[in-house]
Amino acid sequence: MTYRVLISDPLSEEGIKPLRETKNIEIVKNPGWDEAELLENIDQFDALLVRSQTQVTRPLLEKATRLKIVGRAGVGVDNIDLDAATENGIIVVNAPNGNTNSAAEHTIAMIMSLSRNIPQAFHALKQKKWDRKRFVGIELKQKTLGIVGLGRIGVEVAKRAKGQRMNVIAYDPFLTDEKAEQMGIKRGTLEEVLQAGDFITVHTPLLKETRHLINAVAFELMKDGVQIVNCARGGIIDEDALYDAIVSGKVAGAALDVFEQEPFTEHKLLTLPEVVATPHLGASTVEAQEIVAVDVSHDVIRFLEGKAVRHPVNLPSIPSEAMHQIEPYFYLAEKLGTFIIDLANEVISEIRISYSGDLSEIESGPVTRNAVKGILKRYLGSRVNDVNALYLADRKGITVSESKRSARKGFTNLITIEVIGASGSRKVAGTLLNGLGPRLVRVDDYQVDATPEGHMVVIQHIDQPGVIGRMGSAFAEHNINIATMQVDRSDVGGSAIMLLTIDRHLEDEALAEIALLDEIKSVTAIDL
Repeated sequence: MTYRVLISDPLSEEGIKPLRETKNIEIVKNPGWDEAELLENIDQFDALLVRSQTQVTRPLLEKATRLKIVGRAGVGVDNIDLDAATENGIIVVNAPNGNTNSAAEHTIAMIMSLSRNIPQAFHALKQKKWDRKRFVGIELKQKTLGIVGLGRIGVEVAKRAKGQRMNVIAYDPFLTDEKAEQMGIKRGTLEEVLQAGDFITVHTPLLKETRHLINAVAFELMKDGVQIVNCARGGIIDEDALYDAIVSGKVAGAALDVFEQEPFTEHKLLTLPEVVATPHLGASTVEAQEIVAVDVSHDVIRFLEGKAVRHPVNLPSIPSEAMHQIEPYFYLAEKLGTFIIDLANEVISEIRISYSGDLSEIESGPVTRNAVKGILKRYLGSRVNDVNALYLADRKGITVSESKRSARKGFTNLITIEVIGASGSRKVAGTLLNGLGPRLVRVDDYQVDATPEGHMVVIQHIDQPGVIGRMGSAFAEHNINIATMQVDRSDVGGSAIMLLTIDRHLEDEALAEIALLDEIKSVTAIDL
């Protein structure tokens, strides 16, 4: 199969080299397409690569019936409707590390430009004005840098600021005193950072909670003569409030690389001599543009080859070592899910998934999603995948819960799935055995041992002499060969279960006839 990849924004040719070198991938570069052209053609592509220019909207994603993955060659995904992508089962990946160094360097460059009036002095000199007194600056040494948001870029900015012998105070909801001490910085609340900073730089994502985080109220908390830097996301700073704060003298200067509306050429901020502005250059280095394109290209390749991606945005990110540990359980979990929904054969309201033994210590989220995917496929078909399984379960009113127990119950690892419907609950369990792979080891309260694949039949019956023989004859009459058989019972003469693997699908007519035999309670055909 050939996968078609659309590149709708300018990307480094060196960066997409991994895609060009991969067999079965066809690249189409159309960075000039407008919204109408994208909508008209998007259903022809399996993958879409963008930067910040292309707006990946809900209408576009709903039209993209063939699309499986969107790759953003950069950190932020503000131009991608993540909810719509998730609902439509489209995974979104980005390149969170590729421009870290570039963005941190640009932030420091902006701080330097503010402190020494470099752009203003250069502009005056270009106009043949030699005015040293007008452009006297300040040193960074012993000044306090307040950092709002201490993610990857914030950390790198803090390191560089320490190199300039600045004092650093940072706010981040995940920053601990221990981490701050290791970095040689001070941890503060948002208010404390705003109050302490001689320079304040923001490095948060743009969320509902962070939009206009730096507003008129925030400016009132700051020192007189504070200097503001934003190389993160336009919208974190209220631009009108910043203008007012500069005009009033509260803010001595601002260095801005990002803006609420881009291109940014008309705003009144640009009329102020205290403002240094660049056109979103934080990641605009040759090295960064190549790195982010290479990173996202590799993730697209991995996904199209059926492997786990490294930087998912609408799925929780799993460290590679942990992913290597849990990936073998994906197939088992999905097959158990498919098995149990066929066994239950009714609409369910709840899914309970339990992990025991070694599995009690792993990151089980991706395994759970595969189990739910296996269940929902019987309802919703191929539109269900790892990305939207939990979302679709919630939309259908199905509760999904996890539990973990360290007790081994005879197995070093065990996944148990229970589904609950109007008729009660059904339960199935499986494990991975060294050398044997996935094994189905329990159906309800009965012990079995079978490989969860192919065509299977579950027969619940009364434990009586001759039942197994009559079953064999009934299957022979319908020309169905039995490959394996597992039998377990609650007690002599009581309830029992027969698990068969057969060579072809059991048709409804044959199933109904077998179900009429004496001692038979139910017959369920399961196709894995």
